Amino acid sequence: MSDLLAATTRSAPLRHRLLKPWHPGWYQDGRKRRGYFEGWYFKCVDAGAGHAVALIPGISLPADGAGAHAFVQLIRAGGSTAYWEYPVEEFRFAPDRFEIEVGPNRFTSAGAWLDADGAAGRLTGELRFGEWTPWPVRLFSPGIMGWYRFVPFMEAYHGVLGLDHAVDGALEIDGSALDFSGGRGYVEKDWGRSFPSAWVWAQSNHFGAPGTSVTISVARIPWLGGSFVGYIVGLLHDGELHGFTTYNGAKMRALSIRDGEARMTLERADLRLELAVEGAHPGELRSPVLGAMDGTVWESLDARIAVRLSRGDALVCEGRGLHAGVELMDEAGDLEAGLGRKR
Repeated sequence: MSDLLAATTRSAPLRHRLLKPWHPGWYQDGRKRRGYFEGWYFKCVDAGAGHAVALIPGISLPADGAGAHAFVQLIRAGGSTAYWEYPVEEFRFAPDRFEIEVGPNRFTSAGAWLDADGAAGRLTGELRFGEWTPWPVRLFSPGIMGWYRFVPFMEAYHGVLGLDHAVDGALEIDGSALDFSGGRGYVEKDWGRSFPSAWVWAQSNHFGAPGTSVTISVARIPWLGGSFVGYIVGLLHDGELHGFTTYNGAKMRALSIRDGEARMTLERADLRLELAVEGAHPGELRSPVLGAMDGTVWESLDARIAVRLSRGDALVCEGRGLHAGVELMDEAGDLEAGLGRKR
């Protein structure tokens, strides 16, 4: 167990609290809000693509305080899931870097050390991460949310911490050994009160050669008594991140969600990005509702994302991302209906 500098029972020093918006990986610590959650998402795929897992450590603080706990959640390709719950006092964090502990489980930017045991099963092992490639953080745009990160009443906040990086090590899940030597990883996080009422999320960094990664997030965003459809899409290719977001002038020209598939087209200046998400076989995860982990998310780790980026008549990038994480949570069609709605 590492010697962390703070715990949930006390706040980080003021200088670190002021710096948090520009360090989305740090624990953001919104305990003063009425209902709060915070969770990190580590997706890892082995070199032979035989194993894909996502590890989700976090903390759940319902508005009434009942049922507050820390957790580690696991999903595997094929849809099997597990959830380990810990007393909230066993969640510990460093105030000046990303480093958290949930019971005996530890997560940092360098790796993850797992020792989870209980009714959900047994998960042990060690994963080591290469250098993360984060969504750029700038003074007035501190990460993937841009200036929306400074809006104090958002339902949830989002951060992309590692678009693509190396993974090594091994896990043992209920007696089965999984070797991740030479694998690839992706890291993001969410925090706030609740997940949106409707959203599409998808991600893949398996386009053949390492270094290409796509992340897609489209959601219904409550706003001043109404709502709008917000989108944050990024394609990392040849060292350049092409962002298509609500706040950078990009326009979503088309969106359809049908029969477990999603298609969308976005444009920004002379760039056009076409995306198709298909082949999802989801498993059931728990998700936050006013801080309590009472909701349900259906997520897949074995889907595909077809990507085509063009500049005018010239093709910039085309490929199919495999082993994609996908959530298609819009049964009522709110995203398509609200796409043209003004804020």
